[in-house]
Amino acid sequence: MRIFSSIPETSAALRDLRTSGQAAPHSVGFVPTMGALHAGHRSLLQAARQRCDVVAASIFVNPTQFAPNEDFSRYPRTLEADCRMLEAEGVDLVFTPTAEIMYPPGAATWVEVEGVSERLDGASRPGHFRGVATVVAKLFHIVQPDFAFFGQKDAVQVAVLQKMVRDLDLPVELVVCPIVREPDGLALSSRNRYLSAQERPQALILSRALQAAAALAERGEHHAVALLAAMREILQEEPTVRVDYVAVVDPATLLPVETIPAGALLAVAAYVGSTRLIDNVLLKRTDG
Repeated sequence: MRIFSSIPETSAALRDLRTSGQAAPHSVGFVPTMGALHAGHRSLLQAARQRCDVVAASIFVNPTQFAPNEDFSRYPRTLEADCRMLEAEGVDLVFTPTAEIMYPPGAATWVEVEGVSERLDGASRPGHFRGVATVVAKLFHIVQPDFAFFGQKDAVQVAVLQKMVRDLDLPVELVVCPIVREPDGLALSSRNRYLSAQERPQALILSRALQAAAALAERGEHHAVALLAAMREILQEEPTVRVDYVAVVDPATLLPVETIPAGALLAVAAYVGSTRLIDNVLLKRTDG
């Protein structure tokens, strides 16, 4: 496994990997991360390894997607452990740039995906998805992957990036992988390590609320208002948990739906202590 922080070296090494040893170019799979890797990231790496000839990953805590009152300075940085996981999963190349490399002095160009970026997490974190879209567009330009792998847990991010790829005709296919959960149902997240011993069981209320609504939909409930009520009722059982949003939306547009179409997204965000957690469930077809 080779590790680079330089953009020219990364691009050159990937060109070599793409063309080495075969008449037909190798396919490149890419897993962009902010580090603090866990089993959810491992599932993305394994999906990339199964599908692609070459696997690249990046580790970059992107400052432009954090608001001034958010956790950029204390976001976990575990580069050595992360690289051990990446190597164990057969990653060929890791890109670990600095902020100065990704945003050189005088940089003033942004990628903004209007509309979808202002919904759900975008409404709670203004400017967040401008930072996400910009850095991912830059990473796609540097790595030039054929496939890029993202987790369903970040459903709003997925919707933003899918629209960005469509709108800009970027030559990459986004592969969305299922949420990985702890045995008790908690969705894996790098921010879970912020939870205290007391807060950890409280955080399970998010997945419990989603599962209650999903079970209701499976039993034939097609009205979003009923699913929202079911989620809110469960969330009220943990009064210390502060709900940010509860939503039933179209997974592509993130606009609310009144009845459950194919693939409706149940989504919730809440603060457990000072830690903001997100979770979601993508419903199966309910319209026959």
